[in-house]
Amino acid sequence: MTELKPIPGKNIAIRVSKQAEGMIRKNHPWVFDQAITYQSHAGNIGDLAVIFDSKRNFLAVGLFDPGSVIRIRVLEYGKPVEINKDWLVQKIQLAADKRGVFSSQNTSGYRLVFGENDGLPGLVIDRYADVFVIKIYTAAWFPYLSWLIESLKYLHQFESLVLRLSRNITQIAKDKFGLNDGVLLAGERINKPTLFAENGLIFEADPINGHKTGFYLDQRENRARVEALSAGKAVLNMFSYNGGFSLYAARGGAKSIISVDLNPLALESAARNFSYNQNYPAIKTCQNEMVAEDAFKYLAALEQNKRKFDLVILDPPMFAHKQNQVPQAIANYQKLTQLGLAVLNTGGILVQASCSSRVNPPSFFNAIHSAVQRSGQKIREIERSGHPIDHPIGFPEGEYLKCLFAIID
Repeated sequence: MTELKPIPGKNIAIRVSKQAEGMIRKNHPWVFDQAITYQSHAGNIGDLAVIFDSKRNFLAVGLFDPGSVIRIRVLEYGKPVEINKDWLVQKIQLAADKRGVFSSQNTSGYRLVFGENDGLPGLVIDRYADVFVIKIYTAAWFPYLSWLIESLKYLHQFESLVLRLSRNITQIAKDKFGLNDGVLLAGERINKPTLFAENGLIFEADPINGHKTGFYLDQRENRARVEALSAGKAVLNMFSYNGGFSLYAARGGAKSIISVDLNPLALESAARNFSYNQNYPAIKTCQNEMVAEDAFKYLAALEQNKRKFDLVILDPPMFAHKQNQVPQAIANYQKLTQLGLAVLNTGGILVQASCSSRVNPPSFFNAIHSAVQRSGQKIREIERSGHPIDHPIGFPEGEYLKCLFAIID
């Protein structure tokens, strides 16, 4: 367990450009470094930045991060509020209240706090049954980790609390605060896979070393949509990771599934996830194959061998980390669509998702439609989906997930 004590800071008086002032009045949570026109003193990591308007009236208060181009992450707008542990408890409780539906859905794995979209910018808290994971994206939260630990202890009973770090802050976490990615903040050490329920299915998460905080919680509702479409179908799940879509498809009555991922360790996890759910007859009897291979190469090989499927799932990792990567990302999505169409039976279902926030929904959906048209086929949309309830959208940049379900003729 890591011992942490709060580090008191000194408030910084800030004034910003007219444009930034307008964005803050619209409750945008980010203030960039170049937008600051006045700063009372240099400031340290985690200091509270009090922002005043051009008439020196209070505008907002946020966390100060001198090492980030997002210099201030806004916590409160409009009127002065004391930022203390009680304030943090209330924020986390408010977020938890919005997730109350999960208790009736046999779901114990979900995102408890979704950063800016829940009023706690740069902070994510995920729950996997009795294991909680804090992930931070700005060093400004380090001085408040003790408050976070105490708040979660007050609000929830957990066995373990783990800290995950965005890659951009791992070095400062180690050098200045003595923290490493995957460190145990409180509770019992994790010596085995963490099991949790999702719509009655049992999955394992790896909170210490896994992608994100150990699992892709954001695709829960899309996985359930796939289940409803899978009866009697031959399913191909590309970029399958630990088999989420595959397991739902199996429970939905798929006759066969091929799960493809470049990472053999992810496929080993997928195999274990199938083993946890043998109580479902449809899962127990489903023909399930797992292949460790590059997705683009494997799809091309399937086409060459004239393999066909009734349902093809394309859920790739982020293609655009920067704005200048968007054109190539669009090209990659279209290439994936074309490869997927080549192995899809006529009248089959295409499920294609994007987690690249810099590719907006219209551009993504248009890219798929264009690829289908170029193939000489027709597309009938079943549904377009976005963010689930535990990943709310509170500002434009907070939207990243989109998924298309369509019949291809």
